[in-house]
Amino acid sequence: MTGTSGRKAAMAKKNSASARPLRMKIKKGDHVVVTAGRDRGREGTVILADPERQRVLVQGVNMVRKNKKVDYQGARGAKEGGITNTEAPIHVSNVQLVDPDTKKPARAGFRYDDDGHKVRISRPGGKDF
Repeated sequence: MTGTSGRKAAMAKKNSASARPLRMKIKKGDHVVVTAGRDRGREGTVILADPERQRVLVQGVNMVRKNKKVDYQGARGAKEGGITNTEAPIHVSNVQLVDPDTKKPARAGFRYDDDGHKVRISRPGGKDF
């Protein structure tokens, strides 16, 4: 009987953690550099940010080949399909924002300006992104 109560507690813990809104410090349009993985050191712009899955899609990074089925016709009636290259999402922990002044990877932080608006800043320098 103790096995089932432990499972229920684990499920309750999992559900309570997922109820909290997930946040990311990286947004769409940010200039980032990849810090881990096979594309380490490559830079690009964030195309899509998915806070729920904690993943970002970076332009030109983590390219994968996909087989596209020939199932519709193009503009001139030619059938389109074959192998296409597209970006795949990578985890947000594997990218860092690029500081616009120093052009180096920087951590992101927050501060409130005089009007009370939340502003993202680079952590080592303190400049606004």
